[in-house]
Amino acid sequence: MTDNTTTAQPQEKKPGIVRRLYDWMLSWAESKWGAVALFLFAMCESIFFPVPPDVLLIALCIGCVSKSFKYAAICTAGSVLGAIVGFGLGAFCWELVDSWFIPSIFSQEAFDNVGLKYSEWNFWLVFTAGFTPIPYKLITISAGVFLGVADFWIFIIASLVSRGARFVLVAGLIYKFGAPIKKFIDKYFNLCALAFTVLLIGGFVLIKYVL
Repeated sequence: MTDNTTTAQPQEKKPGIVRRLYDWMLSWAESKWGAVALFLFAMCESIFFPVPPDVLLIALCIGCVSKSFKYAAICTAGSVLGAIVGFGLGAFCWELVDSWFIPSIFSQEAFDNVGLKYSEWNFWLVFTAGFTPIPYKLITISAGVFLGVADFWIFIIASLVSRGARFVLVAGLIYKFGAPIKKFIDKYFNLCALAFTVLLIGGFVLIKYVL
């Protein structure tokens, strides 16, 4: 008797949307428009895009190590420009766009919690988000809502310093160590950046309350 039953083959799991975006970003590293794409991705990530521009920055730096710091500068410029747009949306257009950002980009609870922190932390809140894995778009837009135009230049300085430090650090590691450092950056960069920021802010808090 012939057994007509067949063993069901497991279906291959399709990559999620974030993974597809990640791969799409990486594909621009092989294009002559890679630097332009880096600028645009960095700008959009400061407003709504879910994948950090470090992904393409790392690939471009590895592809041409001598241009690492140039790419870091491009990434910083795009990110700060996006931060300005995000700030403007929060300051002048929030009632028109709030339903689009909440809850599709970030939650109402997270947005309100950030608003409560601005009066105490201001510069450091923006700096921390700009340098660490905290969603930067949440900070850029909420800053426009809760800080307002009067604190715009504090916001810009914090954004420029934090974003510049983050991207120059990535570029500097690749410039110094080349492709072998990529695995370390992919795995540990966010953790190291978070630890660095905690130590930095902790030092200022210590100076303020202890010394």
